[in-house]
Amino acid sequence: MASPNSLDVPIGIKIIQKSTFFCPRKTFNRNAWYRSSVVVLTFLTYMCYHMNRKPVSVVKSVLHRNCSAVDPNTPHNTDNWCDWAPFDQDDASTLLGLFDSSFLFAYAAAMFVSGLVAERVSLRYFLALGMILSGIAGYMLGIAKYYSIHSIPYFMLVQIFGGIVQTTGWPGVVAVMGNWFGKGKRGFIFGVWNSHTSIGNILGTVIAGYYVESDWALSFIVPGVIIALMGFINFLFLVPDPMDVGCVVPQQNRPEIKDKAINNSYQRLPSSDEEGADWDGGPVTSHDVADPDDNSLDGDLSRLHSEGRPILPTDNEAKPVGFFGALKIPGVVEFSLCLFFAKLVSYTFLYWLPQYIKTSTSLGPAESADLSTVFDVGGIVGGIAAGIISDYSGKSASTCAVMLVVAVPVLQIYNLYGAHSLALNFGLLLVAGLLVNGPYALITTAVSAELGTHHSLQGNSKALATVTAIIDGTGSIGAAVGPLLAGVVSQWGWNKVFYMLMASDVLALVLLVRLVKREIRPPPSHADTWQV
Repeated sequence: MASPNSLDVPIGIKIIQKSTFFCPRKTFNRNAWYRSSVVVLTFLTYMCYHMNRKPVSVVKSVLHRNCSAVDPNTPHNTDNWCDWAPFDQDDASTLLGLFDSSFLFAYAAAMFVSGLVAERVSLRYFLALGMILSGIAGYMLGIAKYYSIHSIPYFMLVQIFGGIVQTTGWPGVVAVMGNWFGKGKRGFIFGVWNSHTSIGNILGTVIAGYYVESDWALSFIVPGVIIALMGFINFLFLVPDPMDVGCVVPQQNRPEIKDKAINNSYQRLPSSDEEGADWDGGPVTSHDVADPDDNSLDGDLSRLHSEGRPILPTDNEAKPVGFFGALKIPGVVEFSLCLFFAKLVSYTFLYWLPQYIKTSTSLGPAESADLSTVFDVGGIVGGIAAGIISDYSGKSASTCAVMLVVAVPVLQIYNLYGAHSLALNFGLLLVAGLLVNGPYALITTAVSAELGTHHSLQGNSKALATVTAIIDGTGSIGAAVGPLLAGVVSQWGWNKVFYMLMASDVLALVLLVRLVKREIRPPPSHADTWQV
């Protein structure tokens, strides 16, 4: 009996299944092989999404710069002769802030819709199309140089288009990961996996920095081509759901399922090694098995997991959760608002750090871009550290709160002393990246996945992309506001920008106070306990 989802098996996977490349059956763990492929593909996918959006922060340093330092020996009619119109005006910082925010506001608005769409379509097509369109958006920014386009509406419309199609990334990859991975050690798994964000930022910065002074158009076009190619690879090979290839579906957050799987009778499926075995006993629902990460089950359940027999969802699980239903999940509103301010800080660094380094030091555009990648290296460490601490302590809100508390003085220290020496700038950026991106990474990955499979949903994992979109969409509004405010506030000095960032971290901390209290002093009744 074929799985009803068998028609959605990617073309590349069908070719691999039919090829003779692999050794005879039972020589490798199918479930582990597919899981590994999903981790790698989703990692590369979102790495490309961030790589594609990063060049803007690098290129803006040549769209508007100090022209006297470019060619001081040759007289020119104007002081801004080297700038790219329309960013050659006195209010260029504000225009560049609008350039960033047109992308980010479109991203934030479309994110709420994107999560709802992702729950209802094939995630493979959803991601593949989104990546190809994102590549086209990057290409359109690059050709502005070759065709001498100097229109603000053009740049803003392309950025709006790019922001909309980029929303396919986060709900898509988190939903795919949530489909394949159970609850155990989720903070560590997502912490390591979430390094794709920082690695994508680093790659985008390095690629854009390589071309920025010679041909800034290629700073946009090259990442655009890469993300489009990765989208095609996803179309060929990404398996978004274990059911598509007959693998086990992890039970996300229903401890009672374990007892049901042990005590209730279910039809024994013949082993694939049994001569003449023909699996025609019908599907087993995911209510009848426990989390494949739970090693306490034995006998047929263990064999079922290892053989990758398809576990089909019940009708109850197949129903997507609406927007307002997702808002009722405990912790969604608090973490969403916290992410608003956490992402405001992170994206202000993302879009303005190369420009700030160039302004506050004697480094050029390429060197400033390279140094700014240290912040993302710190972000990788911070995301992994936050995930490990959260797994060990079981207190996600407290983990975020501690990092936010320490981040405030670190930002002030970097503001005061970061430009004094290269070594000090390097060290403080590393620590700042760790503390700023740690809470951001934890909330957008492990916390989102945990809330999307909260026990109040009674096993319905269809809320995952919606909850992820609500949390990340709210955070993305902050991500849009931050760079826009930074562009305006920087006209009165970068000190004011850092005060804004520190105030945002304090507000993010305040929003977590109630959740931290509940983690420290949990109520005695299990029904009222909130935990992620």
